[in-house]
Amino acid sequence: MGKLLHMSVFSQSFSPCGRFLAAGNNYGEIAVFSLSAALSPDATDMSQKPILTFTAHEGPVFMLLSTDTHLLSAGNGEISAWSWVELTKRVVLRVVPSICHFVTFIVFQDNSLIVGGGDNNIHIMDMETGIFKSVLQGHTDYIHCLALKEREGEILSGGEDGAVRIWGPITYIFLVINFFLPEECTRPQFGKWISCLATDSDWMLCGGGPSLSLWHLRSMSPTSVFPLAGCQRDAMFYQDMILAVGEGPHVSHCLLGGSVKAQIPCTSPSLNTLALNLSSTEHRVMTVAGSSDQIDVFTNFSYRAFSLSF
Repeated sequence: MGKLLHMSVFSQSFSPCGRFLAAGNNYGEIAVFSLSAALSPDATDMSQKPILTFTAHEGPVFMLLSTDTHLLSAGNGEISAWSWVELTKRVVLRVVPSICHFVTFIVFQDNSLIVGGGDNNIHIMDMETGIFKSVLQGHTDYIHCLALKEREGEILSGGEDGAVRIWGPITYIFLVINFFLPEECTRPQFGKWISCLATDSDWMLCGGGPSLSLWHLRSMSPTSVFPLAGCQRDAMFYQDMILAVGEGPHVSHCLLGGSVKAQIPCTSPSLNTLALNLSSTEHRVMTVAGSSDQIDVFTNFSYRAFSLSF
């Protein structure tokens, strides 16, 4: 019971088929849930429990990410790959552990794994060989978040140093030194660290210590600053809205113009991660988790349907 009371969920990822959800917590555990069972008309309380729970890392599972065949997990200094086929059969099979520098966040581009972490650098690994082929240097403190502009092949990174940096394609030449945040974004009482990034065509979201803000990337200028209390830890574009979570027990629905349309109540008093399962129409849900053992599931994004639990 004490373990559950002090649990926080840091990461989550849907399986390629969209029928399963993996979630990672502060104890190094990964739980795999069956969305098919939880969303079934015949669902019971047991349908909201994991079909499999296993220890993946010695420390917190900071990041989970799915490929077509594997679930990748990142902890302190380690990246591991787990076969989705085996996980759905309730079999734990670690494929390739890779040691890196205090890995916190990972994201894909083509057949490369883009890794940011505690050594202040971005590492690019070839997924086929497992060899790190490039190192991008420029941040002066550890990296919190990464995002991709897929059309241009550019990498965006945000860190504890308060910088948002853009790295060009192919050679990853450093393009932009820093987005200088306007006075209405800065909040000295929270610090300058950047904890969340998201992109959509020519637009970027960034926030953390500074207020969550919307930027036009071609002009390198902010167009909206969202009046959200506390620090935002995850944010994304969805249709004509922006979804954001952070300090506080709610998902914020924001309009592109800068106003907050709604704040939907959640179970956890503070939230770390937000995910959308858009690959499966049958299991189309939003899941939200944070400082508890509960993962809230939204079948309609305007209210919580039920919660999964470790």
